[in-house]
Amino acid sequence: MATIAVVGAGIVGVSCAWFLARDGHRVVLFDPVDPGTATSFGNAGILSFSHCLPVGHPDLLKRLPALVLGRDPFFRMRMRDLPRLTPWLWRFLGASRPKAAHRIAAQLVALVQRAEAAHREITAACRLEHLWLEGGWLKAARDRARFLKAVRAERAALDRFGLPYRVLEGDALRELEPALDPRITVALHLPEEGRVSDPYRYTLGIFRAFERKGGRFLRSRVRALVRRRGGIRAVVTESGEEMEADAVVVAAGVWSAGLLAPLGVAPPLVAERGYHAMLPHPDGPQLRRAVLALEEGFVLAPMKTGVRLTSGVELARAEAPPTYAWLRARVRRVGEVVPGLRPDIQSEWMGHRPSLPDSLPAIGWVAGIEGLLAAFGHHHLGLTLGPLTGRLIADLVAGRDPGLELAPYRLPRSFL
Repeated sequence: MATIAVVGAGIVGVSCAWFLARDGHRVVLFDPVDPGTATSFGNAGILSFSHCLPVGHPDLLKRLPALVLGRDPFFRMRMRDLPRLTPWLWRFLGASRPKAAHRIAAQLVALVQRAEAAHREITAACRLEHLWLEGGWLKAARDRARFLKAVRAERAALDRFGLPYRVLEGDALRELEPALDPRITVALHLPEEGRVSDPYRYTLGIFRAFERKGGRFLRSRVRALVRRRGGIRAVVTESGEEMEADAVVVAAGVWSAGLLAPLGVAPPLVAERGYHAMLPHPDGPQLRRAVLALEEGFVLAPMKTGVRLTSGVELARAEAPPTYAWLRARVRRVGEVVPGLRPDIQSEWMGHRPSLPDSLPAIGWVAGIEGLLAAFGHHHLGLTLGPLTGRLIADLVAGRDPGLELAPYRLPRSFL
């Protein structure tokens, strides 16, 4: 069996490490922070098994003026970072055109439709069933006309791929989610979406199972990948230590591009920065499932320790300091969605969603560099696609048929 280094201990890297260790490989996992404590820590816990719309799509292009002027509740850009973001944005706009978006949607669905089986497999093997929640989630609004416009593109994509959804109004919505404010009159229900009650505990549980299989974790930053004889033969840590490896999996999220650049691989990767605030459980009826408030621009996700409010997207340099004022403005509106929910912030957090302009992750062998595998760029789908990515990477290392044509996800590739 091979010695494999996995760089990055978020949900994607930990899943890769677990599947590789399950196959009997000697696996060493590297990260400068503890497993599951970076970007994988702070999401809403949603497993988006019905996700079929790229981040960029034709309807979004119609909202471009509102996005640029800062009038969209789900989007914010730090204008001082615009010069650095412009090349990515140009490619993103190209991927949002009808023909490209149509193709990308099918390639996303090819991944997403396989994601639940990978989650079920890893959940059962790692004994994490107690963290799994059923019942789907909601995208809700007060104004019906505004709601129909907001979900038009998503409903068209769901119809195209035959994915289930319901539009709920009146008593049907009240019965499903009685905690919502009565002024919220309509919602899109995605019934087959899953959810985990604690994303950090979920990632940590997979990591602990990896350790039980003999895997090692080194709390260290990988500074460089060593290329010899046409392939990657070792990693070098920040302390200067070199560890030989038969293969290296780069699953370092938004930091992956920096590791690949010296090798001549330059994926256009940026951080879609996301924020969350933890709030106490509401007085009165409790939320039963996650709810996206379309007019307010946030998601409310009930978890064991309270309700997590997650924001939309902030495009900025990854190293730029957090801007919590944007998050706090949304927290002040939680009572408009759930009347018993108080805007009492218990903790705040910011993370970096690693995003490529075509909304597709980078998964598979990197062409022209023996022993190097990519597993990053999952944008909003890191939790959803983490276990599947791990299984696909393990299949490639073992020489097994992954059951999916991986050419659309490989590097290098055209980003339009």
